[in-house]
Amino acid sequence: MSRILIVDDEPSIGWALQQALIDEGHDVDLAASAEDAWSVTARRQPDVIVMDVRLPGVDGLTAMEQLPPSLRETPVVIMTAFGNLDTAVRAINSGAFEYLTKPFDLDQAVSVITRALESSSQFGQDEAASPDPSDLGNLLVGESPVMQAVFRQIALAAEHDVPVLITGESGTGKELVALALHRYGNRSQGPFVPVCVPAMSDALVESELFGHQSGAFTGATSARKGLLELAQQGIAFFDEIGDVTAATQVKLLRVLETKQVLPVGGTTPIQCDFRLIAATNCDLPRMVEAGEFREDLFYRLNVYRIDLPPLRERTGDLPLLARHFLANLPSARDCHLSAEALRELVNRPWYGNVRELRNAIEHASIVARTGHIEPVDLPPPIARRSSKAGSDHDLSDSVTKWLASQRSNLNEGSSLVEQFLAETEPLLIRHALAQTGGNRQEAAALLGMHRQTLREKLRHYQLDELS
Repeated sequence: MSRILIVDDEPSIGWALQQALIDEGHDVDLAASAEDAWSVTARRQPDVIVMDVRLPGVDGLTAMEQLPPSLRETPVVIMTAFGNLDTAVRAINSGAFEYLTKPFDLDQAVSVITRALESSSQFGQDEAASPDPSDLGNLLVGESPVMQAVFRQIALAAEHDVPVLITGESGTGKELVALALHRYGNRSQGPFVPVCVPAMSDALVESELFGHQSGAFTGATSARKGLLELAQQGIAFFDEIGDVTAATQVKLLRVLETKQVLPVGGTTPIQCDFRLIAATNCDLPRMVEAGEFREDLFYRLNVYRIDLPPLRERTGDLPLLARHFLANLPSARDCHLSAEALRELVNRPWYGNVRELRNAIEHASIVARTGHIEPVDLPPPIARRSSKAGSDHDLSDSVTKWLASQRSNLNEGSSLVEQFLAETEPLLIRHALAQTGGNRQEAAALLGMHRQTLREKLRHYQLDELS
């Protein structure tokens, strides 16, 4: 039987979690403050401590940093109703095993506590300094479960000096994540050097990345350090890594393997010590499979991966983000979003993600005359560019809209699948016949069905005339 200590001044939460853990066969003590908790631990040593951040007197994070020596190796799970990036990083850096954002699912909490019990890791061995709150943490805003997961990933990755690959659609905040990794990592005193290779001309890539010696080429009147040498002891942030040419991929791979760069026109390699963080909105595994991106380079980059969700997958954060952007616009501090404007924002697809939302809020704050932003003050939504990825999302959006329209239109006695097939199958058959010049056998093969089945469907949908 394991002994667990719950420290929370909200009796209802403490009681509910206590009952769930007792049902799992654990012995559970309750305390309403850090001072009460230390009194309990003086009598009974817990195997895991579950502690809220907001406590009377000493807060949970400070209490965790001041754990008595006898509890230094005890896993601590932090609970908070304010799950921002600074809290996540401070909790992880202070030695927390995990943190739970309120309100949480009891099954999820029990699962996390069970993992803490099973863990043999010793937390808090290296007393890492907690980073001061900064504007950067405030830029990464979100209370949704997907963003809480991102905050946890950032906190964990920051303390390990390994390459990180950040993926996500344009406008989701990939560079902000890279900046957070720099700010909270052990290279925070070193430089943060953005590197956008696709924006460089092919002729100058080597010079920009590796530097050059005086006289190395026409116009090179003096020696110049490359971006990778400038990133010494810091971070080299490669944006749009999926758009790097094959030739540059080879050069970058060599640098990662040797930790050396050779300036153009130079003869002596220069040792480089930097942490590589890369970002892309491309599907790199698909590109590797298609031979468009080097597999060995992909594995070098993909040591730790952080996937950023598009805004449409975390619409619960949208009101919070909108108000955050308004509050940080000096010219818009007296502006407020009307309920109708907020409803319009929530209903938009946001193909440009958080960047598009921020621009929309700034636009509206300029246009609004009354101090209240109305739907008419918002700019028109950005249309999605046509692309394979765009087509995938457009199809998903179309199906979602169709499903919404069927809530009241579903024929009695039919299922959603039957209704969907009745409307889409004729379109697929028409397309297959058009692609094969009306050849039923080839059309059936294209559709993945028997020719007799196609014949029956042509009759059923009255499409015989097409072939």
